[in-house]
Amino acid sequence: MKVKQISIFLENKKGHLLEVVDALGKAGVNIRALSIADTSEFGILRIIVPDPDSAKKALKKGGFTFNENDVIAVGVSDRPGGLAAALKILSENDINVEYLYAFVTKSEERAVVVLKTDDLDKSIKALKKSGISILQPKEVYSL
Repeated sequence: MKVKQISIFLENKKGHLLEVVDALGKAGVNIRALSIADTSEFGILRIIVPDPDSAKKALKKGGFTFNENDVIAVGVSDRPGGLAAALKILSENDINVEYLYAFVTKSEERAVVVLKTDDLDKSIKALKKSGISILQPKEVYSL
């Protein structure tokens, strides 16, 4: 149920983001979801791709600094309060959300929320128990 995410560390300079996505594109790696957070000095580009091994190979070849970690993807109702319902469950179970990003799929009436929490296994258990849909990695990679 855990999804592989790749975090790429970038200097916050003109053209660095382009270099990463260009390297992935040339390697035939399609980005399914992404988020970027920055400071004045550096940024962290977080991506989910269908083939993490190919992405890592392309990033290594390009000399980029990155790591791979696990996240979970949940499906929430695409309506006001849909995200709040999932976050309430985590809060009630004393689970801290370290970061999240979301997107809406065209084919369904739900939003997909990618979450990194301080305890992914506990998060999965609590969300499933409350009826929140946890997406399988293959499902996320094919969106």
